[in-house]
Amino acid sequence: MFDRIKEDIALIKARDPAARSSFEILMTYPSLVAIRSYRRANWFYRRKMFTIARMISQRARRRTGIEIHPGATIGRGLFIDHGMGVVIGETAVVGDNCLIYQGATLGGTGKDKGKRHPTLGDNVLVGAGAKVLGPFKVGNNVKIAANAVVLNAIPDNCTAVGVPARVVRMNGEKIAPCVTQEIDQIHIPDPVSLEFCRLRDEIDKLKKEVEAMKNGDT
Repeated sequence: MFDRIKEDIALIKARDPAARSSFEILMTYPSLVAIRSYRRANWFYRRKMFTIARMISQRARRRTGIEIHPGATIGRGLFIDHGMGVVIGETAVVGDNCLIYQGATLGGTGKDKGKRHPTLGDNVLVGAGAKVLGPFKVGNNVKIAANAVVLNAIPDNCTAVGVPARVVRMNGEKIAPCVTQEIDQIHIPDPVSLEFCRLRDEIDKLKKEVEAMKNGDT
């Protein structure tokens, strides 16, 4: 248990430039509290003591603003930065070394039974306010921009932005201009705006062709 706590603290130190000491992280970081509480709740959940598991998870929710259902599957190295408003559903799966920002939701889309929440691969970044909704797979090394709404599967090594989310970078190739810094959530293109710009260029081109044809006729 203590080794896992040390590992969690070391992870936060590596990822958060505001972290000053292990003691500060242990005493003040909601991510650490939420994940430790999840592990206790999940222990009871796996032994079918569901009410106790939910009591533990709801107490952590009141303390931290982070709601992780005890039935979720969480890998090693998860860091929930700031954390307020994060929701991780019952059948969600989160891989190793993932980073989730405040306001993000790993949720379902209805009242279906069984698997109804997303599965995140390893090394996934979920930006602030992003919503990942449904029982599909988000691949390894995926970046989801702030406030994106993901409704379909995303392959490995992609960056997705927008509402609904669209892939703008895949396997190192730019489908649209895209940020390369791992945790930059600001300098990410708007695919809708890019499409408007493309259409405007096409219209300007057609106007010039029409004008050229008119001038040729005269």
